[in-house]
Amino acid sequence: MEIYFENEQEACDELLALMEESARLCLTKEGIPEENCEFSVSFVSREEIKELNKTYRAVDKVTDVLSFPQFEDFSELPKEQIICLGDIVICEDRAKEQAEEFGHSYEREIVYLFTHSVLHLLGYDHMNEKEKAEMREREEEVMTELKLERV
Repeated sequence: MEIYFENEQEACDELLALMEESARLCLTKEGIPEENCEFSVSFVSREEIKELNKTYRAVDKVTDVLSFPQFEDFSELPKEQIICLGDIVICEDRAKEQAEEFGHSYEREIVYLFTHSVLHLLGYDHMNEKEKAEMREREEEVMTELKLERV
């Protein structure tokens, strides 16, 4: 598995390792071999994520994270070549604000947002209650295994 990090100013090696382990857990739980997977992660400002949100989702406001999946149908994944699953964009400022709001660490918030986005890249969504419950259950499984449960 290859994760390409861009602009990871706030991310220490320990945080990056937690993010990589989260991705491994997500891929393993979906039965996708990690050795052929790659995706990118960018850390951006409030202004950058607002512009991306407006451009790609027609929502003119700051958000915490955006996911840009490469595949819609996972039955079409190539078997013998590198699979680029997509791109993840995290707003560090929103992550810091939310960590404070929810009373947990910045690291826990970043790993949660990252896990949430990896699941989006793997086909999860939260457009209805059933999808939301399935996605939340998988997020909680991963966060528990990482020992980053909600307090």
